[in-house]
Amino acid sequence: MAKSALITGITGQDGSYLAEFLLEQGYDVYGLVRRTSTVDFSRISQIQDRITLISGDMLDQTSLMSALEQAQPDEVYNLAAQSFVQTSWSQAVFTGDVTALGVTRILDAIRKVNPRIRFYQASSSEMFGKVREVPQRESTPFYPRSPYGVAKVYGHWITVNYRESYGLHATSGILFNHESPRRGLEFVTRKVTHAVARIHLGLQNEVRLGNLDSRRDWGFAGDYVRAMWLMLQQDTPDDYVVATGETHAIQELAEVAFSYVGLDWRDYVVQDERYMRPAEVDLLVGDASKAGRVLGWEPTMRFQELIAMMIDADIRTIHESHGGRSG
Repeated sequence: MAKSALITGITGQDGSYLAEFLLEQGYDVYGLVRRTSTVDFSRISQIQDRITLISGDMLDQTSLMSALEQAQPDEVYNLAAQSFVQTSWSQAVFTGDVTALGVTRILDAIRKVNPRIRFYQASSSEMFGKVREVPQRESTPFYPRSPYGVAKVYGHWITVNYRESYGLHATSGILFNHESPRRGLEFVTRKVTHAVARIHLGLQNEVRLGNLDSRRDWGFAGDYVRAMWLMLQQDTPDDYVVATGETHAIQELAEVAFSYVGLDWRDYVVQDERYMRPAEVDLLVGDASKAGRVLGWEPTMRFQELIAMMIDADIRTIHESHGGRSG
């Protein structure tokens, strides 16, 4: 019999790549979606006829139990979250309810419906925040610097707690920033590549950014969902950092992106205080040696390739939306 998996957050960047990957592995794929008129299915439109969508909400444990009973999954991947750090400041309580308590609701639903289900929790490098050591590894203490980071720490530790208290096969992947053409426009990588595409096509003349000195470890989302799956294939649940081990400043992101289309970033980038965080995270870079050693995982796409792929995709999409016209 084919394995089955339930993905929360299936309409997001990671959910769409993971769904595609699991379909390639022969899984029956179920996705949890909220009953709302604003859900965007564009990232999964190419596979929507091959997956089963179930209504549910991370704020409603009864709906989560119902989804588990309907899907009867072997594996659950919890990717649902209010995941934009900037928004977490203005929606701190909502972020905590979904991104933190939502993890408890689904873990408790698994415990009650079928404790043999294997569970993946999407933890985040934002948990490290004001970093205690460089690079960050599984043993690095957390020091979150945003309501999102705080909520992710809760989600991480409640996963450990349920694993140790109830014997669940519950694993957390501490993923560093991972990007793709499917990344939301509110994230700085896609904001930059989309702006570069529009500037290249003569549709805008500047892009406003916050702290250009912040450094991040950026990888390709398609590589990172493979790591999620590998974690749940292990006999013993554990926690893993997933990262490239390379760090790049936002200024370097701008340099690479603009130079790809033959432009000088200094002519187009404007620093804007509105995009500065109340508490900044300066340097995130991960040590994924444990994932390499235990899972046999390593990233396949380099930073420059990733940015080029995103710009190409943005140019193509914008060109098509303008009927093949630019300027």
